[in-house]
Amino acid sequence: MRLALIALVLPGLSFSQLIPAGQPVPKGPNPPVVFLNGYQASCTGVDFAGTFGAADKLLQNNGLVSLFFDNCTVAGKPTLEGLGIAFGQYLAALKYTDGTPVTQVDVVSHSMGGLIVRSYLSGKQDTPTASFLPPASVPIRKAVFLGTPNFGSLVAGQLGSDKQTAEMSLGSQFLFDLNTWNQGTDDLRGISAISVAGNIGGRESGVGPGFDDGVVALTSASLGFYRPGVTRIVPDCHTTNSLLILAGFCPSGAPTLASLSTDPNNPVGQILLSFLAGTNTWKSVGEAAETNSFLSGTAGLAVQLRDTDDATISLIGGSITSLTPAGKLTPNPASGIDTTEAVPAGKTDLQLTPLSGTATNASIATMAGTVTPAIVKPGPAISPKGVIPAAGPAPFPYDVSPGAYVSIYGTNLSSATQTGSIPYPNQLADVQVLVNGSAAPLVYVSTGQINFVYPNVATGLTRLTVKTGAGQSSVNVRVAPAVPSIFLLDANATAAARNALTSVVVGASAPLRAGDFLSLYLTGLGATNLVSGLDYARTQPTITIGGQNVDLLYAGRSPGFAGLDQINCQIPAGIAGAAVPVIVTSGGRVSNTAFIAIQ
Repeated sequence: MRLALIALVLPGLSFSQLIPAGQPVPKGPNPPVVFLNGYQASCTGVDFAGTFGAADKLLQNNGLVSLFFDNCTVAGKPTLEGLGIAFGQYLAALKYTDGTPVTQVDVVSHSMGGLIVRSYLSGKQDTPTASFLPPASVPIRKAVFLGTPNFGSLVAGQLGSDKQTAEMSLGSQFLFDLNTWNQGTDDLRGISAISVAGNIGGRESGVGPGFDDGVVALTSASLGFYRPGVTRIVPDCHTTNSLLILAGFCPSGAPTLASLSTDPNNPVGQILLSFLAGTNTWKSVGEAAETNSFLSGTAGLAVQLRDTDDATISLIGGSITSLTPAGKLTPNPASGIDTTEAVPAGKTDLQLTPLSGTATNASIATMAGTVTPAIVKPGPAISPKGVIPAAGPAPFPYDVSPGAYVSIYGTNLSSATQTGSIPYPNQLADVQVLVNGSAAPLVYVSTGQINFVYPNVATGLTRLTVKTGAGQSSVNVRVAPAVPSIFLLDANATAAARNALTSVVVGASAPLRAGDFLSLYLTGLGATNLVSGLDYARTQPTITIGGQNVDLLYAGRSPGFAGLDQINCQIPAGIAGAAVPVIVTSGGRVSNTAFIAIQ
């Protein structure tokens, strides 16, 4: 569906449509928009228009400044990790015409440019083994990904034979690391993002017409791994490269994803302008991944085999035994990772063939509309997005905080079920949880769940390992200053709270009244300072009750209970109800909503 978009021209603003590299940026009411181009086999004659057409003029007509991060300006055709680091340096150097730094930008990336953005967000380093130094904060407000091969491209090797095309190949170690860098997934650091995927190709994947843009399959271009409802599909080709047309990968004269014009009926332009302006028009342009005939029931899969101690075992192939006849998994010779771009979503049975030894059978739950990166291993295994505050559902982005009460979910995590007592021990049954190599206090262990107290480590990326007699499993976990999460008493999200003076649990039969003092129990307020025997939260939170800001009397650790936080406040007048919402905010993070009874 194509909807005309009214130009958001702002009178009195006269911006150059494209600010030359190194020049200061004029200030305006909106963040400048940084464009990133994709792979360039040859950097001769590369310019903005060659990839993005008249996108700068389209944005200028709507009062937006355009900038261009051309990957060709980074010498030596570096790895995508190197380009991600260079992009971070580029952002840090941006200045306004008055000399102040540019603190917020939007980004629009085509193809490989999207992987540069993602590598920057994760802080992936150009090292032999996977390592990440994610920036503490990022200036990106919104990101638009155009035909990004998030999980690789079958034809990457035909574009060139350098480090960049190797990293964009299906099953590359770079892509597997990038898609599992934070608890087995990539949350894009929680920035607001959408993807535009083309489906006018039909040769890239071998699946058939409508499954790719000539270079990137829909399952790879989708942002389904990040969030549902943020991938739009349009009948576009990946690029204007004539070789794609000659090879039959795209029809002659087909529109291309990134080459924009000032035509208000161009669907990609409509999506771009609407998303940046914060309207919902983009949600009605093109087709949603959730209703697409392929993506609504199709998944991709990238599988890595590991031993009990989490060491990688190279694969030379595999088969999808849940299909009749059995389907094939394609190994990447360099990484030993097996992939498929299209398999029916749901339970997928596999037989994996290692370089040496016997075959391994496994069942993977694949998610429709994206590629599922999966690790198959015996012994303990931490689930993707499986390290969360013990008080509630996984927050987004996927972080925890120092000193928080945290749960780990997975399989074979313990050979027995045991509960610790205060002071919590560093081992229960045969289980230890190591954070950056140091044992953490354990509260509870079982085969599918571990509860423990996260150490008071510095914010940033940490390495968490579950170690048992049957082996070990490790994931990266990002630690934020605060991730408030309110404990709940029931499925109705009733807050775990007491009348602070009577110690009576707050509920329908024991509501609070105006003037009463509330003790609310939660976790995730972060590091503390000891003052007069109490551990006060270093980052002071705010609390709203019934939408009204309430003054805090205390916020910090609940005395005598590691990992448990407490907020004390007084109920103001004018608020009443059987289920009054309570929300805590700290360090820019908003808690789950809980409810209390106030009479």
